[in-house]
Amino acid sequence: MIYTRIIHLPFLCLYLTAGLAVLNSLRVLDKRQDCSQQGLDHCKIHNCSDKRMVAHRSYSPNGAEWVPEHEEVGMDKHRLFPVMNVSWRLQPDESIRTLRGSQINILDKTTNQSICVQFSYSLKKLLNPNRWTFSLDEVVVDPWHTYMVSVVNLPEPDIGDFLLTKQITIPGCVDTRIQKTQLCLENGSLWKPHMFAAVSIDKMLFITVGFEAAQFSERYQVSIHNSGSHYSRNVSKKNRTSLNVTFDFGLWQLSTCEILIIIQPFFVQCKNDCWSPNKTIDYCKYYPQRTSIIKITVGLLVISSCLGYLLWRASHKGPLNTSSSVAEEQPGVFQLQERRRILIIYSLDHPLYKNIVLKLCAFMATKCGTEVVLDLLDSTRLGVLGKIQWLDCHKEQVKNSSDKILILCSRGVQAKWRAMCGDKQVFLREDARSPTGDMLTPSLSLMVPQFICSASFKNYIVAYFHDVCSEVDIPSPFNITVRYKLMKQFEEVFFRILDTEKYEPGRVKQIEGLSEDKYYECPSGRALRDAIEAFHAYQLEHPKWFEEELIESSELEVQETSD
Repeated sequence: MIYTRIIHLPFLCLYLTAGLAVLNSLRVLDKRQDCSQQGLDHCKIHNCSDKRMVAHRSYSPNGAEWVPEHEEVGMDKHRLFPVMNVSWRLQPDESIRTLRGSQINILDKTTNQSICVQFSYSLKKLLNPNRWTFSLDEVVVDPWHTYMVSVVNLPEPDIGDFLLTKQITIPGCVDTRIQKTQLCLENGSLWKPHMFAAVSIDKMLFITVGFEAAQFSERYQVSIHNSGSHYSRNVSKKNRTSLNVTFDFGLWQLSTCEILIIIQPFFVQCKNDCWSPNKTIDYCKYYPQRTSIIKITVGLLVISSCLGYLLWRASHKGPLNTSSSVAEEQPGVFQLQERRRILIIYSLDHPLYKNIVLKLCAFMATKCGTEVVLDLLDSTRLGVLGKIQWLDCHKEQVKNSSDKILILCSRGVQAKWRAMCGDKQVFLREDARSPTGDMLTPSLSLMVPQFICSASFKNYIVAYFHDVCSEVDIPSPFNITVRYKLMKQFEEVFFRILDTEKYEPGRVKQIEGLSEDKYYECPSGRALRDAIEAFHAYQLEHPKWFEEELIESSELEVQETSD
C-alpha cells in the first residue's frame, strides 16, 4: 500500500513586479508545517537562494510527478480568497537516495508576479515502494488569472530537463468553487437583481425601474437610453433590500418606442467596472388607444404641413436646367427633410488619418446638416455601455431606420480584417493611445455577418480617401457593393445618405458645394482638404509609415498602462 501524507509549506519568498497593481498579493495563507511523514529524518523550509543547487547527473534525483486527484482550485478555510492547491510526489526509485529537497515556483502570467519556496529534508530510511507526497495549499490567487507552476527536486542535474511544470487557469467568480469567497462577493458574484420596469401614462409618461439591492454595493446608477438620448438617476441603498427609481417624460419626449434600461452597481472591488444588467422594453404598447389616435393625427398634420410648404416652394421656382439642375436651392429642400444620421466605422491608422476622419465629421455636420455618430465624439456613453453594447445599439437603430453606416477603408481596416481571418494580430500605436481603443475589430465582428446576409446594402456605404488609401485596402466582403472614392465621389455618397438618385431621366441633380473641385470653398471643407494633403505628404516622406505604426502586444500593454 502506498503511504501518503500532505506537508504544508509555511514560508514563501515573495517577488512583486515594481509598480504593478494587483487584486491580491500572491502568497500562502496556511503557515503550519507537518513533518511527521514516515521515513522523513528532518524537514526544513526556507527562502529560495540565488545560488542554484546543481550536481552531476549520477548524484541527483529524478523529477517529481503530479498528484492527479488533487483539487487545484478552491476557497481558503475562512472563505476570504480564491486559492490554488498544488500537490506532487516523489518517485520511489534508486535516485531518491541523492534527494536533498525540492523547490516550487509559481508565476502569475497575467501580472508577472512570482513566488518561490525551497525546502530541504533527508530520508533516514527508504521504504519501498512507499511514496512521499507534498502539497503547497491555500496559495492566494486572482480570478481569471493564469499561473505557471513548476517543481524540481534538489540538487538539480547538470544535464537533462527534470523540471515538472503545468499551467493552471483560475476561473471567474461565476464558478461555484470560488463564487462564495469574500473577494468574489465584493465583486457581486451572488447578486441577483431581479430587475423589472413598470410603465404608466397619465398626462406624462412614467417609467419605474425596480431591482434588488446587493450586499456589497451601496450606490447604483439607473440609466435609460433612447435613440441617442441618455437619462440617468443615482440611488443609494440606505439599508434597503429593494430599490425603485421613477423617470417621468413628456408624451412626445422619447423619439422611439424601444428603450434600454441599464443598472450600474458600484461594488467594493470592481468599483465602476462591474457587470451591469440591462433590459429592453417597448413603452408604446402601454399607450391607451385614444392617445395613440391623437399622436397619429398630430403626426399626419405635421407631415401635411411640410408637404404643403414644399409644394408652395416648388411652384415659385423657375424652370429647371436639365443639364445642371438643382443648384443652391436644392440643399434647402433636403434640409427640410428629416435629419439623417450616419455611423462612421474606421481604423485609427495614424494621428494624421484620425484628423482626416474628424474633419470629415465636421464637414458633414456643418455643410451637409448630417448627424454624425463617431466613437471619439461619444466617449461618455461608450464608456457607460461598453464597446459591444454601444455598437449593437447603433446597429439596431440603423437596421430599423433610414440611417446609414459609412465604412472608411484603409490599410488598417484590411490588416485587421485579415487578422480576424487568421493572419497575425495587428496592434496600432494610435489604438493604444485612444481612450476607446480598437473599435474596428468589434465593429466588423458585429456588422459583416449582417452585411453579407442582407437582402440589400442600402444601409451600408463603403468608401476610401483615394489620395491616402487605395481600393486594395477594401476587405473582400465589401467588394460586392459600390465603393466610393472620397472626396471625388462625395456628392454621390451624400445622395446615398439622402436615399435619392442623382441621375434621373432627362436631368442630373447636383448639390452646390459638394463636388470635388468646390467642397473646400467652405471653412470645414478647406480644413478637410488640408488634412488629406498633410497625410498624403507624410506618406510620400515615409513610405513605410504603416509598418512604423505597428507595435507588439507587450508595447500595447505598456502604452495602455502609461495612458
